[in-house]
Amino acid sequence: MPHVTADDGAKIFYKDWGTDGSPVLLSHGWPLNSDAWEATALFLARNGHRAIAHDRRGHGRSSQTWHGNEMDTYADDLACLIEHLDLRDLTLVGHSTGGGEVVHYIGRHGTSRVSKVVLVSAVPPLMLRTGDNPEGLPPETFDAIRAGEAANRSQLYRDLADGPFFGHNRRQDVDQGFRDAFWLQSMACGHRAAYECIAAFSATDFRPDLAKIDVPTLVVHGDDDQIVPFEVGGKRSAEMIDGAVLKVYEGSGHALPDTDRNRLHTDLLAFIDA
Repeated sequence: MPHVTADDGAKIFYKDWGTDGSPVLLSHGWPLNSDAWEATALFLARNGHRAIAHDRRGHGRSSQTWHGNEMDTYADDLACLIEHLDLRDLTLVGHSTGGGEVVHYIGRHGTSRVSKVVLVSAVPPLMLRTGDNPEGLPPETFDAIRAGEAANRSQLYRDLADGPFFGHNRRQDVDQGFRDAFWLQSMACGHRAAYECIAAFSATDFRPDLAKIDVPTLVVHGDDDQIVPFEVGGKRSAEMIDGAVLKVYEGSGHALPDTDRNRLHTDLLAFIDA
């Protein structure tokens, strides 16, 4: 299996599909791995692009390190992968936590290799409610996730999959296969990595990173997202990124790469090829 070695020796697994066209790097959400982007990677590769997706450290097939389960290290791991593959004219696509990872990469490493950014149901600018971020979610929201992770993480992932992650609690219409895949990928994440990543995606302040984005950016968000509410995430990110294009999927939830796959693929390809 292909891996790149991070600065501290951690092995970061990645997939690299397609050889022609501009590269697109897909960053996954918590507590998933690159398998969450397989359908999109296949679609992009079939449509003339090079699709790369990695397993964040602690997730999937990457090293389960004790330390480094925070956004600075995630962003630096991403930089190692981008430099290892010498990716240029790159489109960065991040879903959920992956959206935080790609904007924090830009905040730390700039856009010299990046041509476009796509944020899908992404966690920036800041999910946690603080004194200067009253629009955020209360700390108790994330404490409850941590408590579930500590007590019975398998059941937590079942509850998320059957409930708010896909919006199955709204309409009971999400295929069992999608929900099973979420549980399977989540259980492949290391316990410590999954626990610590909750703070990484909820409490990292991405506002300074958003201010450094100087390339065309597409923000896609469902207005019924129960994980990263639209008003907390996509709406505010689009307002903070100069010239960002915002697409709101009415009635849609958090897991757009699965539940709204065809529409998302169409919008992605149109934006990347524009």
